[in-house]
Amino acid sequence: MYLTVCDATKTYGNFTALDRVSIEIEKGEFVCLLGPSGCGKTTLLRLIAGLTDLDGGEISLEGSPLSDLPARKRGFGIVFQSYSLFPNMTIAENIGYGLKIRGAPNEEINARVTDLLALVKLPHLADNFPGQLSGGQQQRIALARAIAVDPRVLLLDEPLSALDAKVRAELRDEIRQVQRSLGIPTLMVTHDQEEALALADKIICMNHGVVVQAGTPEELYHRPATRFVAEFMGISNLLSAEQVERHYPDLLATRPSSESAYLACIRPEQIGVTPDEDGMSSVRSISFLGNLRRLEVDTPGGPLLVETHGANPCQEGTRVSLNIQPHACTWVIDDAAQHATSPA
Repeated sequence: MYLTVCDATKTYGNFTALDRVSIEIEKGEFVCLLGPSGCGKTTLLRLIAGLTDLDGGEISLEGSPLSDLPARKRGFGIVFQSYSLFPNMTIAENIGYGLKIRGAPNEEINARVTDLLALVKLPHLADNFPGQLSGGQQQRIALARAIAVDPRVLLLDEPLSALDAKVRAELRDEIRQVQRSLGIPTLMVTHDQEEALALADKIICMNHGVVVQAGTPEELYHRPATRFVAEFMGISNLLSAEQVERHYPDLLATRPSSESAYLACIRPEQIGVTPDEDGMSSVRSISFLGNLRRLEVDTPGGPLLVETHGANPCQEGTRVSLNIQPHACTWVIDDAAQHATSPA
């Protein structure tokens, strides 16, 4: 592995921000640290960057420990949510700043700045100042400045969260294109699961200072390991074993043989719905969401959410039959129940 974090621990007084966290990043990989506010993801990024000291564990790059290396010598590029551009410097000066303090010749700096302005699609703004740019443009410049020095790793701390939805989606795609074209190993902090799904080769889902699950976007969405991951990675129908046994017994065939508390997780798009005058379920409400419709369906086993694409013959009050195939069901550990029953 290119970048390795092993048993990273960080405490602030009696609060444990990170509890023996281990992650790995391969060369050229785009990894998202995903989780709610306060889960430890930004703390982990700051430890990797060298902006915060470890209390325990080790961080290494290509096998070489980084713990005693100051942030300025790690060779990492960092982009923050707040852009952090120098307001009294032009855009070209901002991008070339890192090269200038390293003593690069002016010709090299100018050529690199020109290339990067073209890469982030802002070649006409070289002589402008940050205050003259929109938020999205400023973040593009912050990205260009971070990659100007050919960083060994690119670290992104919620770089899109201050932008509106349309700009955020556009810049998300551009960040991925730039990362792929340059092949820079990238670690990005986000609390937005859609952002992580769209960008990442690998998602590391965190909660309460620990890694809950790591894997590809497809793995975390279709095969979540716990209730927390199932709920954080989109909308899920979660059914107890008792509900399944009584109303959907076919799904029991895929249940793990374990004494742990498990829930059946079924994504809304994996449920088939058919109008049926003799059906045991009925449509309570329908939400139009552009490319899909979300139906709340009352069933004998409790309400379920169903998502359909295209035209839908159902209306509110329509009697329906539901079809749930066993392969559509993933059994997840009910970590909420475990947390509630664990000793203080």
